[in-house]
Amino acid sequence: MNMIPLFISGAEIAFILFILVMVFGADKIPDIARGMGKGMKMLRNASNDIKTEIQKSADKQGINTDITNDVKGEIDKVKEDIDEITGSVKRRF
Repeated sequence: MNMIPLFISGAEIAFILFILVMVFGADKIPDIARGMGKGMKMLRNASNDIKTEIQKSADKQGINTDITNDVKGEIDKVKEDIDEITGSVKRRF
């Protein structure tokens, strides 16, 4: 999985954490994080269920899903080309 770079520094992250502690208190933060983790897990499971149902339905109908792999391959090629072009530009800054 590719990571998207965050455009915030360590000091900004520390400031955000400081504000969170001040607003919610140190004892509530683990509960909030746990709830967010559960919500993210439920969302991921639901999206995976939807993907499998779509795949099953496509297979039942005899729809060729190989085109998605071709499209993904072409998208990856374009991403690599763009990274090659912009890589030298990013290094200069």
